[in-house]
Amino acid sequence: MTLVLRKIRRPAYPRLLASLLPCLHRHLTIDHRNRLSNFLAPSGGIADKNGVEAEDIHALLLRAGYLRQAHSGIFHYLPFGLRVHEKLERLIDKHMRSLGASKLALSSISSEKLWEKSGRLAKGGAELMRFKSRGGIKYLLAPTHEEEITTLIGNTLSSYKQLPLRVYQIGRKYRDERRPRAGLLRAKEFTMKDLYTFDATEAAALDTYADVQVAYHALFDELGLPYLVAEAESGNMGGNLSHEYLYPSSTGEDTILSCTSCSYTANSEAATPRPSPRAQLQPSREEITVHHSITADKKTLINTYYLRSSVNALGNLTANEVNLHRIKELVPDLDPSVTYPLDLFMENFTPFSTTETTNHSQIINLFDSALPFPLTGSSFSNHTDHAAAKIFIADKRIPTTSINTHPSTNAPLSLLKSRVDDPCPRCSEGHLKPTTAIELGHTFHLGTRYSVPLGTVVTNADQQWVPLQQGCHGLGVSRMIAAIAEGHRDNKGLGWPRVVAPFEVCVVCHPEMKADAETVYDVLAGSPQEGTEGLDVIFDDRDLKDLVWKMRDADLVGYPIFVVLGRSWKKEQLVEVQSRRKGVRINVPLAELKGVVDGLLAEL
Repeated sequence: MTLVLRKIRRPAYPRLLASLLPCLHRHLTIDHRNRLSNFLAPSGGIADKNGVEAEDIHALLLRAGYLRQAHSGIFHYLPFGLRVHEKLERLIDKHMRSLGASKLALSSISSEKLWEKSGRLAKGGAELMRFKSRGGIKYLLAPTHEEEITTLIGNTLSSYKQLPLRVYQIGRKYRDERRPRAGLLRAKEFTMKDLYTFDATEAAALDTYADVQVAYHALFDELGLPYLVAEAESGNMGGNLSHEYLYPSSTGEDTILSCTSCSYTANSEAATPRPSPRAQLQPSREEITVHHSITADKKTLINTYYLRSSVNALGNLTANEVNLHRIKELVPDLDPSVTYPLDLFMENFTPFSTTETTNHSQIINLFDSALPFPLTGSSFSNHTDHAAAKIFIADKRIPTTSINTHPSTNAPLSLLKSRVDDPCPRCSEGHLKPTTAIELGHTFHLGTRYSVPLGTVVTNADQQWVPLQQGCHGLGVSRMIAAIAEGHRDNKGLGWPRVVAPFEVCVVCHPEMKADAETVYDVLAGSPQEGTEGLDVIFDDRDLKDLVWKMRDADLVGYPIFVVLGRSWKKEQLVEVQSRRKGVRINVPLAELKGVVDGLLAEL
């Protein structure tokens, strides 16, 4: 038997077609130039919704080729998006160095045991991404790193002479958002900058806090982004001093109240109403109302009594609303998520007993400062002495505590939210106006919130062990990308500020002028052989698109400047320079190009 081996020839047609039509296959040109033909830059067309309705910033970032969504609330950064991210990181690095902070990288994994020790594990709720190792050890993907950094520093420092210390990281954080939305603004995976500061005394920590505020102002000023600085609640982070840095936007989830006369600005949850004069006359039953809430263990019912409505700065009668943050200051175990507290209280009711040691049910009555003194001075649980009797009636045998002044300051309780058009709490002339905004950063003076439970101490000048005074100062890096994009866009596309733009200049040309365009590129980018410093330039050398499409795509992507080799170059050897943000469109000779572009970029 003879085996015959036959050589199988592949048809020559595909190779012939490729040689005749080189534009049908992709090829790489590798040299010292940044070329769009080598980039994954899937800009998805030019027009948006037929121009009828402005698309949201997340859709624009997708269409311009900066991001792609992998899963709900999880995103991939494409090359252009990553370049913006890296440049923003470098800008943050610059301003952190101005504070004398050193950069580190903490693990994304933290232990549940450490979070239990700080008391934050239970408060983290369903948003914590938790998992177990094969050995059964419980871990979580850290949404924040206070426990880890406090433990690390506690194991490293021992004396006040090693202070102050300022360290920061820029890394990915994780939060199991129930309903991710708005792209980078509310995602399950996000990038944060966290600056952690450590001082020996509270006075020194407050000085550090002021230094950080100066650095944050300088950062936002350099970005050219409008921003507000608002007094804020510290929430589960802890501490008693914090400020939010926000970008005013109609798509924001935060409401900020600002005075029309002075500089007072505060988050609506943190704004403190101007103390109301106590009612001189006994309010009617219709004028008083009660808000019910309950603690996490369902054993303590909290009744907050307040006036149903009051007059604002414009003389209008407006409904009042209880501020749960103020109640939580008085009753830290408050569970604000409960919808039907009365039902839960009755379902979990445990009578008081002198013989059993089980936790019994109780009632706490809180009285807003605007209520008249006879009502707030009562110790009766059912208030049958007052006009409010029919609002809530409870058995007098239930242990009850009534509170009308703050335990720490002895000041009358202010339990209501500030409202639009309320008098300013700081000045006597203005009233409060609302602004919706996106939170970009938050600074916290933590004090000893973490150093005490985690045992992080140093010796002071008297050789006594004292807990460290801490601060935590965050910036939402991924959020900032979305806010910067929103703040620098128009109907043609994005318009990045120079400091974070993926490239400073894009060179666009007719396909027949590629060799000349490379010369223009080298003039702008400098020569690596000669060691001349140039600009951050990219060359759109893609063969599949015509010149007009490339110009529109450059508008969409949002380069601060792009230069065009078109008719003016062919006729007069003039390069067209365009800057949409500056409203500039001029023709310049090649010899003057670098100087003109440098001058425009200095203003961008």
